[in-house]
Amino acid sequence: MTESSFAPRTAGSGSSGPGPAAPATAGPAAGVPAARPHTAQLPSAEPRMTRRQQLALVLLLGSQFMLAIDFSILNVALPSIGSGVGLGDGDLQWIATAFALPSAGFTLLFARVADLSGRRRLFLIGLGLLVIASLLGGLAQSPAELLAARVGQGLAAAIAVPSALSLLVTTFPDGPVRRRALSLNGALLPAGFTVGALVGGLLTGYLSWRWAFLVNVPVALAILVATPRVIPLDRGTSGQRLDIPGALTVTAGLVAFVYGVSRGGEDGWSDPWVWVAIGLGLALLVAFWRIERTSPHPLASLDVLRLRHVGWGNAGGFGVFALGSSIVFIMTLYLQQVLGYSAVTTGLIFGVPGAAAFTAGMVSPRLLTVIPSKPLLVVGLVLQGLCALALVFVGLDRGSLTLVLIASVVGFFGHACGIVGYLITATSDLRDDQQGLATGLTTLTQQVALTLGIPVLSAVANARTNTLRADGDHSPADAILGGLHLALGVNAAVTAVVAVLVTVFLVRPGRRRRMDRADRADLTDLAQDRVAAPAQGAGLPAAAGSSPA
Repeated sequence: MTESSFAPRTAGSGSSGPGPAAPATAGPAAGVPAARPHTAQLPSAEPRMTRRQQLALVLLLGSQFMLAIDFSILNVALPSIGSGVGLGDGDLQWIATAFALPSAGFTLLFARVADLSGRRRLFLIGLGLLVIASLLGGLAQSPAELLAARVGQGLAAAIAVPSALSLLVTTFPDGPVRRRALSLNGALLPAGFTVGALVGGLLTGYLSWRWAFLVNVPVALAILVATPRVIPLDRGTSGQRLDIPGALTVTAGLVAFVYGVSRGGEDGWSDPWVWVAIGLGLALLVAFWRIERTSPHPLASLDVLRLRHVGWGNAGGFGVFALGSSIVFIMTLYLQQVLGYSAVTTGLIFGVPGAAAFTAGMVSPRLLTVIPSKPLLVVGLVLQGLCALALVFVGLDRGSLTLVLIASVVGFFGHACGIVGYLITATSDLRDDQQGLATGLTTLTQQVALTLGIPVLSAVANARTNTLRADGDHSPADAILGGLHLALGVNAAVTAVVAVLVTVFLVRPGRRRRMDRADRADLTDLAQDRVAAPAQGAGLPAAAGSSPA
């Protein structure tokens, strides 16, 4: 049945049966084009989340927010933790490295395991491990116990974060509802990093560093209890096996590479073992790529990795996280070591840009109606780069705090916009059975970027600071500030390069394809109009499928 069979019969429409012709006055005058038919359409209501989806959103975002806090909550408490368990100042970096190695190295593996065995099951396992590791860390009496707890927390993040993001994507259908959920997730990630610094300073200053671990326990237990009641059990993908060679090579390669970069940032790049670890990691990652090309059940499908929006979306996301996290680290050093603020005050100062990041996430659904996700990723990078460029001009006096706050508000707003654009770009237009890999890649990008950005730019700052100190013409604070200025300048330059590359290879190709489709549609309409106009001018019926002029 065609659409025309539902059209009402009017005078002048003609009849299949015999009879007199209808009056000519009922139809259009001869040679005059008929009015373009149209049907009135009622505006469709914006899709709304169901009650179960709202509860699932609260649980999944709550877990992501908690894990984001867990990443940064210990940064301001490192000296207190070291003295509490007998860990020397030279070994404090292992508190961060012990978390970073498993969280970055095992993410892609557990994302694939979640696809095979069920996302909710892996999510609950990750939360359970987080509870155990947090209890162990809060009760630790020796460096070995503390570092074991941090390894456990890193593994918990590698298990729970990609599972939670995959559940978030698959729970909500592609469209406005999913964009709203991912926007909220994008708001809570930078807000979690900021709140982590604030909460870590408050807990350390007024209670004990142990509460920086123990605060996870009641929150994780509440999510553990509520999740089975809200999120349905998924059975995973049947008929496929885990790619063991690929899993071993990618995990070992990522661990070796992250270890090499982390050690280089802390101990200097002249250590030969740094380059041995980095070279081994790169060799294993190349081996992983070759294995995936021939594996019947690849851990990371090359078909997905070759998609432009997945590859370049993750490249843009890497820039957002690596360069954004390094700004936070550099400004923490500036506020504490140059301006002399305490850990608590530093955390309170970061609360202002943290509020800007949360606001960006809240307004992102509206921004996405005007700016698509790919250009929004570029906008976020540009604002983040402008923040780094402005901070190059901070000075030794506390009057620079105004510039710090203004630039940080702009940068954190852009950072959150970049996260939202990145997550939507890199996880859209994929089947549900590909979402585990897509969300695993986004989580892997996030974890590796957070791990690598700080050591690399810290090495830049340290090299410049040491040079200025060796000159003997600069005060300690002035030497530190000179190093931070150089690191911020490098940050701004690299951010600009990433923004240009994402624009050229991700945004403009999509724009060209849309313009090509629109141009073809316009040419088709124009050709139909030119065919229809002479026919109607002669009083003949228009060609089939054409529109009246």
